[in-house]
Amino acid sequence: MKHALKRPLPLAIASTLLLANVAAQAGDVVRHPLANGNPFPIARAVTVPAGTELIFHSGTTPGAPADPSAAPGTVAYWGDTKTQALSTFKAIQASLTDLGLGFGDVVSMTVYLVADPSSKDGRMDFAGFMESYKLFFGTAEQPNLPSRSTVQVAGLASPGVLVEVEVTLAHKAPAAHGTHKPK
Repeated sequence: MKHALKRPLPLAIASTLLLANVAAQAGDVVRHPLANGNPFPIARAVTVPAGTELIFHSGTTPGAPADPSAAPGTVAYWGDTKTQALSTFKAIQASLTDLGLGFGDVVSMTVYLVADPSSKDGRMDFAGFMESYKLFFGTAEQPNLPSRSTVQVAGLASPGVLVEVEVTLAHKAPAAHGTHKPK
């Protein structure tokens, strides 16, 4: 009977070590590409492992007017969709840098686009948005792609603003307290 109790202990230790090793290897964010080799620059899904810190960043709009001499609250003041998207991504980049993060940490993105009033079909300028987006995501310098939804909305909080971007980030939690230390 004494021998029967001794066998489970080494088996339990070995199992625990194996599971710990698997958990350590599974500690990276996994970005699942779109199906069938689709080259569109977003992830189909992103898997974030347990123990990873999630940061929910507020929606961001253009950081600076494109033409300060134009009437405030107009598209001329803020710029077209491409210009606003570029300004928005630069504002997000500055905020992330201040938080000790970067675009490579972005795992999810929601984009809100308003149709440019000059649009003949009343549709958002998705192509203009994508021109700016591709400068920050899916590049040689920053290849990580987020999962993403892009929707057209009737309007945003500030008149003339056509772009708002909200991101969620995943960051390996510091060992000390398990939370990202804000600046």
